[in-house]
Amino acid sequence: MLKNLYIENIAVIEKTSIDFTGGLNVLTGETGAGKSIVIDSINAVLGNRTSRDLIRNGAETAFVSAEFEDISPKAEQVLNEYGFETDDGTVMIQREISQNSKGKCRINGRPATVGTLKAVGTYLINIHGQHESYELMSPDLHINYIDKLGGLQADIDEYVKVYKEYHALQSQLDKAEFDEAERNRKIDLLQYQVDELEQADMYVGEYEELKEQRTLIENKEKIANALNEAHSLLNGGEDTGGILEQLETACSSIESIMEYMPDTEDVYKRIQSALYELEDCTSEITGLADSADSDVGDLEEIEDRIDLIQRLSRKYGNSIEEMLQFLANARQELDYLERYEENREQLKANCQKALKQAEKLAEGLSQKRKEIAVQFSARVKEEMTFLDMPNVELVVSQKKCTLNSLGCDDIEILISTNVGEEPKPVAKIASGGELSRMMLAIKNVLADKDEIDTLIFDEVDTGISGSAAQKVGLKLKEVSKSRQVLCVTHLAQIAALADSHFKIRKNVSDGKTYTNVTPLDHDGRRDELARIIGGVEITQATLDYAEEMLK
Repeated sequence: MLKNLYIENIAVIEKTSIDFTGGLNVLTGETGAGKSIVIDSINAVLGNRTSRDLIRNGAETAFVSAEFEDISPKAEQVLNEYGFETDDGTVMIQREISQNSKGKCRINGRPATVGTLKAVGTYLINIHGQHESYELMSPDLHINYIDKLGGLQADIDEYVKVYKEYHALQSQLDKAEFDEAERNRKIDLLQYQVDELEQADMYVGEYEELKEQRTLIENKEKIANALNEAHSLLNGGEDTGGILEQLETACSSIESIMEYMPDTEDVYKRIQSALYELEDCTSEITGLADSADSDVGDLEEIEDRIDLIQRLSRKYGNSIEEMLQFLANARQELDYLERYEENREQLKANCQKALKQAEKLAEGLSQKRKEIAVQFSARVKEEMTFLDMPNVELVVSQKKCTLNSLGCDDIEILISTNVGEEPKPVAKIASGGELSRMMLAIKNVLADKDEIDTLIFDEVDTGISGSAAQKVGLKLKEVSKSRQVLCVTHLAQIAALADSHFKIRKNVSDGKTYTNVTPLDHDGRRDELARIIGGVEITQATLDYAEEMLK
């Protein structure tokens, strides 16, 4: 559950810390006091989209921190998947929003992304606001209620896997269905490309070898002169001695005195080693000169070959590796097109097989939904009857539709709120108050399907009063017995049932607006209920009535 929420520089809230409890937590306050800011702050820390406009006027950054304890196994699993660990089921999520730079997110002190916050937050808090009432007016979303109540996710996953396979095969088939002339043009082009590349007969590394050969030929004379000069200096010429001869003389000179001066033995060996090394170099230079003097190829032929490779590279790839890969792909596509009829028939057969399997799974899903829809209607109707809508009739319309990613069902909830009226689409019948109660009824029916410990109801009391308000409060109280509930309300009937009551008030100081969130004791709750009931003037009778509500 949400244990603590700390807000800093969000809209008119400079700094506030709220310690929530288990059960039903209620937030009340005058219109415009800042109740929605608390919900916006929670949305921010859950990774939902925020705006820099949330940052308090004059501040550079805004900060929200939420501490959760006893989180669900599913939430802990998601955290672990993203590389975060919890401390005995406790997790701290923080988000900073900046005017001039990218915001920062942290989970248990470690950096995180907004996406991670959103993925984790999905399993920590579920916020039910007025926008959820709008979901009721979107028939394409109604199927989700049925699937959730029936726990059909595994069935849906199995169906979606097959449906995607069918869809991919159908796309391939559609792509293959082009006219014969176009296919022949494509075959001609591919055949030309394959022939051109095969005739080039290139191999990896050939281009580099050709450039080396060209360089060798272009500098053949310079190379020969340099090697001959080096050989002459080492080995000597007809009239002059070379370095080798001089080293031999040096060795002989040192050797002649070794018996008189033993310390010269080391230098003798080093000169002798150098002599052997240079003799080896001389031999290698001779070999290099012979190689350079031999026929390394015709320069014109090499230039033509380099030009061919460069010309082909402009069409088929920047390197021989890429051109050879292009050739392999072209051969494969050419083979496919040449065996077009055979391939098309096989593709048709595979596509038809996948379609039949998808239709079978969709039909199974449809049958389960039909059974679940009956339960859904009965249970939601029961909840709505309790919520002061005794004449409500609820029907789940289920019609066959074209196969899609959710199956073959077009599902819409139809409602009648008055006796004798035929059930019609929710958007055409329900008022704001009826939508709020219907939403609460549905959420209560689906409550045991959620693995989320904290539910937030933002102004679920819209459009209701009197006994309906009392019953909405009782229903929220019932829900709060199995999970933490936070409720923003304007109604005393709901606020009176709170386990913890927080007042949100706005004040002006030094030309600035400040919003504070204060936990109320018994007397504070009585006074706040009296304010909600009595308005501007609070009489003793109003206070007595508020006290009675609390009892």
